[in-house]
Amino acid sequence: MNTPLRVTRDQQLAQDWELVLLAEGLSPCARESGEGIVLSVPVEEVEKAEAALSAYERETSHKPPAQGEPGGLVNLWAGLGVAAMLLLFFYTTVAWAPTVPWFERGSADAERILQGEFWRTVTALTLHADLVHAASNALGAAIFLGAVSSILGPGLAFISILLAGAGGNLANALVQGSSHVSIGASTSVFGAVGVLAGLGMARNRRRALRGRRAWLPIAAGIALLGMLGTEGQRVDIWAHLFGFVFGGVVGILIGFTLPQRQRPNVQFISGSAALFAVGYSWFLSLG
Repeated sequence: MNTPLRVTRDQQLAQDWELVLLAEGLSPCARESGEGIVLSVPVEEVEKAEAALSAYERETSHKPPAQGEPGGLVNLWAGLGVAAMLLLFFYTTVAWAPTVPWFERGSADAERILQGEFWRTVTALTLHADLVHAASNALGAAIFLGAVSSILGPGLAFISILLAGAGGNLANALVQGSSHVSIGASTSVFGAVGVLAGLGMARNRRRALRGRRAWLPIAAGIALLGMLGTEGQRVDIWAHLFGFVFGGVVGILIGFTLPQRQRPNVQFISGSAALFAVGYSWFLSLG
């Protein structure tokens, strides 16, 4: 049986309380009532939960208002930074060094991937056939990576979306067969949509929302996938779908295993690992 600890109408505050208790290894339950959102824990956890919440409230009472934090600006620059890298790499492949066999060595050639050249699942995410293709994916990356970054932080967002894109390309190669070849960051863009959906579902499950309400973020993500990912010439629908699915899995795993936003050192390590993965994949492709 659970014992109520706090009641609030502030959804963000209720989520913060819940994250504090989850970080302590407790089992909080947040449910909506006529009075607001009620936070409760099992009877045997009441003492530890009260101590954790009291410590959190003492700490936050001395912090400046959230509006003064630079998080929003950091998230914006994270999305714009990845968009700029995509456009810069497009310029490199078509204008600065067009004689380098970028597309031959780096495309998601299913036959080569199935023969063990798994680095192609990463390098293909950086290649684009024309400026419209590159610009549209850069815009999508700026929007959706920025959104994921606002929840996970820039470094963890970058590596999660890269994993979703690479996983989507691998699954696409397995399903489409050896004759299929694809390029473009759109698999990662829809991976970001999947990450957002997975994080939203994990958050709702932690707040003890059941049934349709818990699955609403996934449904919203699928609707967005349908609107943005299935129209246009040369659209690789399967790649978009697999990117979304892998992103959803990554989002759910992170949502349950890392309930709190990670510290700057974790962000730095995660972002550096993602950049290294891209660079090393191209080293293997061109080496």
